[in-house]
Amino acid sequence: MKSKDATIEEINSAVNSAWSAFAVFRKCSLKQRANLMRTIAVKLDATANEIIPVAIEETNLTEARLRNELARTRHQLISYADACEKGDWLEARIDTAIPDRTPPKPDLRKMLVPLGPVAVFGASNFPFAYSTAGGDTACAFAAGCPVLVKAHPAHARTSELMAKTITEAVRETELPDGVFTHIHGESFTVGETLVKHTNVKAVGFTGSLNGGKQLFDWANQRKEPIPVFAEMSSVNPVFLLPEKMHKDAAAIAKMYAGSITLGVGQFCTNPGLLIGLDGEDLKLLEQTLAAEIKTMAPATMLHSGIYKNFEERRAAALSQESVETLAVSEIAPLAHQGVPTIATTTAETFINNPELHKEVFGPYSLIIKCRDMDQMIEVARHIEGQLTTTLMATEKDVKQFDRLVDVVNNLCGRFILNSVPTGVEVCLSMQHGGPFPSTTDARFSSVGADGIKRFARPLAFQNWSNNLLPDALKNENPLGIWRTVNDELTKEVLA
Repeated sequence: MKSKDATIEEINSAVNSAWSAFAVFRKCSLKQRANLMRTIAVKLDATANEIIPVAIEETNLTEARLRNELARTRHQLISYADACEKGDWLEARIDTAIPDRTPPKPDLRKMLVPLGPVAVFGASNFPFAYSTAGGDTACAFAAGCPVLVKAHPAHARTSELMAKTITEAVRETELPDGVFTHIHGESFTVGETLVKHTNVKAVGFTGSLNGGKQLFDWANQRKEPIPVFAEMSSVNPVFLLPEKMHKDAAAIAKMYAGSITLGVGQFCTNPGLLIGLDGEDLKLLEQTLAAEIKTMAPATMLHSGIYKNFEERRAAALSQESVETLAVSEIAPLAHQGVPTIATTTAETFINNPELHKEVFGPYSLIIKCRDMDQMIEVARHIEGQLTTTLMATEKDVKQFDRLVDVVNNLCGRFILNSVPTGVEVCLSMQHGGPFPSTTDARFSSVGADGIKRFARPLAFQNWSNNLLPDALKNENPLGIWRTVNDELTKEVLA
């Protein structure tokens, strides 16, 4: 059953309710916010057997994949709750007064405070971890921001069930209903109304370049522009360096065959470009990779829209001049199944054809043949911002080709050595975000507790009495958090 789009009146009412709830939620303790997130995690666990079958029907994902993703979602909620309560993300800073200095130095104390209601747009390819109860929602709650989720139409019923669980947790923890709102809408009007509403103060998005850029443009058309944290397009190039290739070309090919086809290639970290030096080692990699790909079975993609987009982008890429199809799966596909595909071209062709720079979202990768390292560097310079870039290299390679290394690490948010980009660990050291067009703001991560900072802003308090200060900045440090006091990191109380 198709969900009905929210009307403009319903959206305005929901946002105004979120704004009213913000007055309460922003003042909730870190413990209260963490309690909400932990309660959601427990409830998701209890309702998994109800949610999973609906998600299978809507997304074509396997039960094993969905249970793993739901476990990841619970882990995100719990780990971000722990980080919220720990308080490091508040970045509390204290510089005490020096009244007898000329001129006198005031007492200054700074911390991060919540922005306000956040509009979160659910992702098509991750119905749990990047959608209704996903990382953006968890980070916004941790920051003290109410959330308005616009369900992705591709898994609207799954989103509805997840939303019901969150709503129950909000009520169980005695928070205002406006702390969380669920909205349906396929029409662009729904998204535009949300983003442009005066009381929405930030946007979280995972999806296509066109979608993220449109949200960004709407946000900047407002009288008061707001931040949009959009994760969009990435081809995640892999640079194959000579000594490593001479030693391990066949092993690299087998490893990347698995990465390219993992999840039918429907990951934002799918390795879409393999860049190496033309020669015998690259030929071995091509032969091995081709043999692997031919045996890889096609699989059903998430929904008809993603399948259609994959087929169109794949056909467009393969039809370009001087692009050769190296291998496709030899197993006949069924309806809406993505066919694993590898193509090859020259560096000159890639450099001069922007069509080949575009993401093909699915089990596809393009091998680029370079005549020498100078040309490989030139290829790197023509690649736009990425979530990840990878070097397959020995230590000697890294040291010898430092010019390439300097160019490549400037492209990405996560720089990988001798591994695959697929798989994003949820931890504080993870950076899931990179230069445009991979994201709209390379300074932030959408994975890991640092993502909380996206939905907060710095506020400095000058010459406030101790009793009136937020707990995070009081002399006695009642929260027991780490703070930078007069340039020293400490948990000590101030006399």
